[in-house]
Amino acid sequence: MCICSVESDRGHGSNRGFTPLLEDTFFPFGTVRTTEMSVENPLAEVVDNLVYEPEQVHEHGIDLTVSAVYEVAAPGQLDFGGDELEDADLEPVATDLRQPDDEFGWWDLEGGQYVIQHNEFLTGLEEPLQLQPRNELLARGGSHPSVLVTTHLPLIPLTVADGGLRIKENARISTLLSTGARPARPE
Repeated sequence: MCICSVESDRGHGSNRGFTPLLEDTFFPFGTVRTTEMSVENPLAEVVDNLVYEPEQVHEHGIDLTVSAVYEVAAPGQLDFGGDELEDADLEPVATDLRQPDDEFGWWDLEGGQYVIQHNEFLTGLEEPLQLQPRNELLARGGSHPSVLVTTHLPLIPLTVADGGLRIKENARISTLLSTGARPARPE
């Protein structure tokens, strides 16, 4: 038995745009779709902990979501040889619920520098990947550097324009793309 749905212009949430169908509902060929369809992308095999795969995986890459935003409370330390390397002290930025029954909160960020962490992580990475900010983040005055990722997703600095930025928990802020390159193999 398959639970299916048909496209609709009503509804909000994880089944946005789809209305559940009863088992004995008949529709002409081509109008019925399953609710959990997503574009296949080979990158999905190396990205774990996706929040909602059908929304995050697309033909060009995989959108990554924000799990935490931090402020730098005390400086880190960086030297040539690495003997004096120290992490910065990071303080989590609290979220606020807009409505008492909201499941996810919002970060109300003033203009400045922050550090973000993604929900997702990488496993079995065989090629370098490009991490870049989503256009939606850029268009709203936020940015983070584009980074070539070779082993894991690092904490990423986030720049917010002077006017500020509101980011909801689990918002898609970055896109992971294939570079098409293979790492050099030692001989």
